[in-house]
Amino acid sequence: MKVQDFMISDVYVAHLDQTLSEVMEMLARQNVGGMPVVDHEGKLLSMISDGDILRALKPKSRHMYDFFSFVFYEEQAEFEEVIRHTGATPLRELLPKRIKTYTVSPQDEMEHALGLLAKHHFKKLPVIDEQQHVVGIISRGDIIKKIRNAILPQLQNDQR
Repeated sequence: MKVQDFMISDVYVAHLDQTLSEVMEMLARQNVGGMPVVDHEGKLLSMISDGDILRALKPKSRHMYDFFSFVFYEEQAEFEEVIRHTGATPLRELLPKRIKTYTVSPQDEMEHALGLLAKHHFKKLPVIDEQQHVVGIISRGDIIKKIRNAILPQLQNDQR
């Protein structure tokens, strides 16, 4: 079986000039946990996930010098300031520079995609064409749904 048999081709993408707040809004509105980041030509640059966003919003640690209530207030105020500042930051300033983005092509065997998802603990993989354009995405959840809805019933019918 090929990746194209499992991938979702209606892909939500983020752009480098979008702010983190805009990307968070897209993730929440579309109910997805991550998406490809593309340039102005639609070529893949990276992926952004809900985990990446949480790491970007993580407040700096504080030392406890006073009563618990005072420290709690300081951390809360700092967290709100981090959200305000980081949320207004464009993705181009937040994405790590030299991290390899693993991809698959629509013609790759599913075993290859499953191997990447399992080995690297990825939740999603972008599917790209020869020109590096995003043509789909493959996720663990989509694979499970496809197996449940299409493959398992066929196997059960074959056993009868």
